[in-house]
Amino acid sequence: MSIDQAPVKNGVASTAAHAHQMLGQRLKSLRLGRRLSLRELAELTGTSASFISQLERGLTGASTASLNQMASALGVSVAMLFEDSAAGQRGVLLRSERPSLPPSDGCRKMLLSRPPLSDMEVYVGEFEIGGSTGPALYTHGDAHEMLVVLRGIVEVSLGDVRHVLEEGDSIEYATSTAHRSENIGSGRAEVMWIIAPPTSMRAELDQYRAWKPLAAR
Repeated sequence: MSIDQAPVKNGVASTAAHAHQMLGQRLKSLRLGRRLSLRELAELTGTSASFISQLERGLTGASTASLNQMASALGVSVAMLFEDSAAGQRGVLLRSERPSLPPSDGCRKMLLSRPPLSDMEVYVGEFEIGGSTGPALYTHGDAHEMLVVLRGIVEVSLGDVRHVLEEGDSIEYATSTAHRSENIGSGRAEVMWIIAPPTSMRAELDQYRAWKPLAAR
């Protein structure tokens, strides 16, 4: 009897070890995507850096309470902790579910890039007639930024130089260059910003996730 049961027990142990490894890989991918250190995630979840390190290496499991804390700190659902890493990077984001900031200056800005994506950030901005990114030019970090006009006519100011872009046009610049965008057309405008490497801090990204998606309005 014991000989027949041994393979089953080994199989169960092997399955559990594989589950721990998959969870660990997913957790590490999400943590790095949020640009959090082991210590920072430990502080957010009330655990220790050594525990999270063991968890990421598949050497231990986690309680339901710990998993809930991890998911909350990373801005994902518990289910996402168990998604295949490759599949998680290609998740579908419906237009109605885009995390969004509250409208300001006639512009609504929405976040498209999500964890574990960590090498760039992507946003979409929807401008009312006359809407803009604000009355003043601004800078953020020292990265590469591309703006693509998806709809309408948008004026992009780079310092004292102004560029008028129409649907399908794009422009590239350093985020350290003072810039501003404004809808100067007779209808709504929509643009996409692609920034690499990311310049937003975790607290800034949390503002998008905390705000209700469009479908909930």
